[in-house]
Amino acid sequence: MSVLLPIGTRKGLFLLRGNGSWEVEGPLLPGWAVYHAMVDPRDGTLHAATNNPFYGATVHRSGDGGASWERAEELGLPEGGELKLNATWHIEPGSGSELWLGGDPGVLFRSDDGGVTWELNGALFEHPTRDRWQPGAGGMCTHSIQLSDGAMYVGISAAGAFRSDDEGASWTPINKNVAAEFMPDPHPEVGQCVHKLLVHPQRPDRLWQQNHCGVYRSDDRGDNWERLDGNGLPTSFGFPLALDPQDPDVAYVIPEQSQELHYTAEGRLGVYRTDDGGASWALASEGLPERAWVAVLREGLAFDDDSIYFGTQSGAVWAAPRGGGRWTEIARDLPPILSVEAAQA
Repeated sequence: MSVLLPIGTRKGLFLLRGNGSWEVEGPLLPGWAVYHAMVDPRDGTLHAATNNPFYGATVHRSGDGGASWERAEELGLPEGGELKLNATWHIEPGSGSELWLGGDPGVLFRSDDGGVTWELNGALFEHPTRDRWQPGAGGMCTHSIQLSDGAMYVGISAAGAFRSDDEGASWTPINKNVAAEFMPDPHPEVGQCVHKLLVHPQRPDRLWQQNHCGVYRSDDRGDNWERLDGNGLPTSFGFPLALDPQDPDVAYVIPEQSQELHYTAEGRLGVYRTDDGGASWALASEGLPERAWVAVLREGLAFDDDSIYFGTQSGAVWAAPRGGGRWTEIARDLPPILSVEAAQA
């Protein structure tokens, strides 16, 4: 089966196609910073969260594999308000026919026409805890959107994780036991800086998150969280997270040295894997450079049924078999990579 990796970069979108060997197509959407791109598995449409200093924050979509593009023209926040749409961050297919889009400042949009028009989710925009949300270093971004078993989850930096059980009509903070060590109260209701949030596709009650302050797992849809670092990870800080879609006990993270030093922990390109639900972690970096001061951003680690993939800010893309094995560099010398996603070609 051929694999397609949409690679979002600061200088446009690249498509990496592989079936034994790999070919790079692009740049597509030159001039646009592509924070995230994905192929909708329902109809094959390619969607990209795109940002430009002159044209603003928007979404592009292509029905012909990137040969031509349409841009969403009506996308923004209510006129006359204090907030404006600073960036689009993540696009996620819905459980029905809808699409969801996360953005800065901590906002969520829904489209029911394939991404032509978008409607702001009022419940999250007007959430009663919003006055306690603060932007992280990348802004106040809704970067994680997950749908599973009738529930919807979002992760916002720095507001925390939220769950909706009524298709977005209301949102409950789900941050119990998750630390915010940078705040006077280290365990507030909201204000945590979640970096990436994922639900396991085969076990909908199990959530994982890489947080500013550790790695966490929940087995009750986010009502309670268990901290999982300090048992094999070199640091508690990092951004990306990936899962094994067939095994709910397997997860991957790429730790960074610290919140001040945004490069891989201990100066090596280290991918760490747990196969026991986070009770222990082991280095899974065969084939990667042992000395490398690079960064992998929150959308830069992806997975499918066969492999794990990640892209670095220095423009390299790596792949390894999902069950473990040697990493192979499948692309290099791209612009700084913001996101990697996996789809069937």
